Amino acid sequence: MLSTTLSQLHQLKLSGMAKALSQQLEQPGQYQELCFAKRLQLLTDQETQERDNRKQQRLLKQAQLKLAATAHDIDYQPPRGLQKSVMTGLLQCDWLQRQQNLLLTGPCGTGKTYIACALANTACLKGYTVKYYRVSRLLMELTQAKADGTYSKKLKSLAKLNLLILDDWGLEPLKAAQRNDLMEIMDDRHGSSSTILISQLTTDQWYQSIGDNTLADAT
Repeated sequence: MLSTTLSQLHQLKLSGMAKALSQQLEQPGQYQELCFAKRLQLLTDQETQERDNRKQQRLLKQAQLKLAATAHDIDYQPPRGLQKSVMTGLLQCDWLQRQQNLLLTGPCGTGKTYIACALANTACLKGYTVKYYRVSRLLMELTQAKADGTYSKKLKSLAKLNLLILDDWGLEPLKAAQRNDLMEIMDDRHGSSSTILISQLTTDQWYQSIGDNTLADAT
């Protein structure tokens, strides 16, 4: 009878409960004194944990992060000038709940991408949807989407992300069509989701990189 139950659990895709039940059967002495409700709770706890783990792995895979960065491995050595208290606050992900954005600027090699990926990794573990892009690669995909008629679908998928990471912002001046594409993305996400922008340029250099003289003239 129990073998039938195990088979049914697998058929119902309740692999966590099946694993927990097998463990109880293999170690009867450890569980025989527990009441039915407690043993059932152990089954459901295992199922919940496995589902959470699968969701986290799926989100991490979909995020396509450039680096396998974790919060635990962030370097807080004094030369970096990175405040642990600030990072601790960001790693709570409250800024994602408030749909706030984050700018990471600094010279090449200072670990901006690592920090962003560590934040993204933590966000995935907390159940947020994330996607990492180098700006040039995203612009290429948008150009292709226009050509094959999936541009609107692409914009909608980007708008649904809880966190979008745009790396290498400002390496090359934007063309008019590229500016429009990025404006569409940011307008869709404004007030409803969060974005991390990573750039070697300080923000006062962004006008020239964006390539719109009217913006520079307005400053």
